[in-house]
Amino acid sequence: MNVKKTDQAITAWEKNLLGVSARDIPQLFPGLLAVSILTWISIWTSEFVGKQLMGFEKSPISPVMLAIILGLLIGVVVNVSKIFTPGLKFAVKKILRLGIILLGIRLTILDVFKLGAFGVPIVALCIIGALVITTWINHRLKLPERLGTLIAVGTSICGVTAIVAASPAIDADEEETAYAVAVITIFGLFATLVYPYLAHTIFAGEAVKVGLFLGTAVHETAQVVGAAKIYADVFSQPQALDVATIAKLVRNVFMAVVIPFMAYSYAQKTRDNEEFKGQKTNFAKLFPVFILGFLLMAMLRSIGDAGINAGRGAFGLWSGETWHTIISLIKKWAEFFLVAALAGVGLSTKFQSLKRLGIKPFLVGLAAALSVGIVSFIAITLLGGWVKL
Repeated sequence: MNVKKTDQAITAWEKNLLGVSARDIPQLFPGLLAVSILTWISIWTSEFVGKQLMGFEKSPISPVMLAIILGLLIGVVVNVSKIFTPGLKFAVKKILRLGIILLGIRLTILDVFKLGAFGVPIVALCIIGALVITTWINHRLKLPERLGTLIAVGTSICGVTAIVAASPAIDADEEETAYAVAVITIFGLFATLVYPYLAHTIFAGEAVKVGLFLGTAVHETAQVVGAAKIYADVFSQPQALDVATIAKLVRNVFMAVVIPFMAYSYAQKTRDNEEFKGQKTNFAKLFPVFILGFLLMAMLRSIGDAGINAGRGAFGLWSGETWHTIISLIKKWAEFFLVAALAGVGLSTKFQSLKRLGIKPFLVGLAAALSVGIVSFIAITLLGGWVKL
């Protein structure tokens, strides 16, 4: 008896690009509309509060954080209808990856060279120290493996961005991603407000060391810039802002190495568990395609910048002004896509599921935040004097 091919079967390109068949695209619209509205509200609120009310040039309040919080609150107040589910899944899985790829345009290999032979090891030591200590604490408190991995990655590299990049690599669910983002955001905001004054005290006002500390000990990129701007304004040390920004960009570069490593580590641990015994590690996941796209965008940025610096124009096509306009546009779209993806996470997450995860992740987040600060202080004390900008 012949079995007819089901109408629900989808081609490889539909699965990888859309996650649904082309005929089911209209089912994505309700969820995508909800995500778009929440994204706009989050970005507008971030700009209004951070710039107009607080007076910062760049808002220290992450729209990604707002998107998740607002999404969670909506889920508490109303029961999100299943009609939104396909669009929300598309945002969480597909739009997220596109946003991460476009993020690569922020980086250039020249940023690494600016910190020099001693600055890069400081960043590397802080990342390794944070990963090792946070992973050990996760193990001691018996935190769920995926949630612990997300907190470790978020603490060591670049907060929310690293969490949402690592999430698909280890098949983390929406609740774990949302909880990890909440943990990292809370302690990151605390660091933003406290660390500028702490750094001034422990480093006796040395701008380069303060910048290195803020760039390696504060989680999120926006929070690093906010903390460094507070320091620059309060203590009249603008160099600290430059050093902190460069250190954070260099730290972000390590995302392309750390996330595949953590994915491999997670795969090995789960494979050793009885539940997963005998399963083969999916090596395709250990270096996800979107990370390759992220690296490609960084390479394009580096090549374009090199052309501008040599006086030939970016790729021989665009002037410096045009090239910077293109970069700015890609950055804005990257942020929009990431906020949209995390809005999808917030709307998809059930608050009851977060309650089941308990208090342990916050204890891990607290210990991780303190640990990365201590490691940063030790590394800068040993090597920071050699960094000259």
